[in-house]
Amino acid sequence: MVTLLPRIFSIVTMTEFILGNFANGFIAPLNFIDWVRRRKMSSADQILMALAVSRIGLHWVIIINWYTTVLHPVLYSLEVRIFVHIIWAVSNHFNIWLATSLSIFYLLKIANFSSLIFLYLKWRVKSVILVTLLGTLVFLFFYLAVICIDEKTQINVYEGNITGKTKLRDILHVSNMTVFVLVHLLPFSMSLTCFLLLIISLWKHLKKMQLNGKGYQDPSTKVHIRAMQTVFSFLLLYASYLLALVILIWSSSRLQNELLLMFCEVLAVLHPLSHSFILIWGNKKLRQALKNIRKIIRLPYH
Repeated sequence: MVTLLPRIFSIVTMTEFILGNFANGFIAPLNFIDWVRRRKMSSADQILMALAVSRIGLHWVIIINWYTTVLHPVLYSLEVRIFVHIIWAVSNHFNIWLATSLSIFYLLKIANFSSLIFLYLKWRVKSVILVTLLGTLVFLFFYLAVICIDEKTQINVYEGNITGKTKLRDILHVSNMTVFVLVHLLPFSMSLTCFLLLIISLWKHLKKMQLNGKGYQDPSTKVHIRAMQTVFSFLLLYASYLLALVILIWSSSRLQNELLLMFCEVLAVLHPLSHSFILIWGNKKLRQALKNIRKIIRLPYH
């Protein structure tokens, strides 16, 4: 059973890798082709396309890390580990913040509040998204600096005073964990805020509809519910993703339970994979294109 589980985890990881590349490889080219044909692209499609590209990179980084750590540990040199860690940090950053920007976009486009600040942000939604993405680059550069310092300490840990180096390594490892949690807690909090505000907006809308004696199945209600489902799914998957990453980073230097680490890596891949399919389901254009592909595939069998 002990030798069987790694094989099962490897099969599951490869399946997630293939499905993830299919989903994101479907979103990005479709939006690009639509942009070339129409010579314009909506803000939501721009975010979706950029998110799909970042997730393709994230899937490749995760599979390379899995290949070098699980299947061929001999190849997992210190240089490979540093390279994978940095590339993962970049792709993961854009994966998280583009998804968060999508939650902000849904909130500003769908929700209705009378606040002047909200109305101003709603009117300047493109600028809000752009400033959010550019502003978060500060977190990325800071986190990359912490990673480089941490890895450099790992290289020199056996040089000079081993006890002093080991203490410094432990301090930097804790610092790395602290920065990691803070960097990932902010987008989660922002997405959670967007979700709660969407609930409040929907509640106010339903109350208004009830006072006017109208039904609840109007377009605005459906749009609210669809956006809330998308944001909630991101929050749920992101929470499991964050938990898996915390365990991986905290235990990476110890490897006390290899099966637990394998399970966490499988769980980590599930977030970008599942959320991409949810985005396809929640987007009318993408959903219809996928149905058309399924019809074409089934056509020869009729």
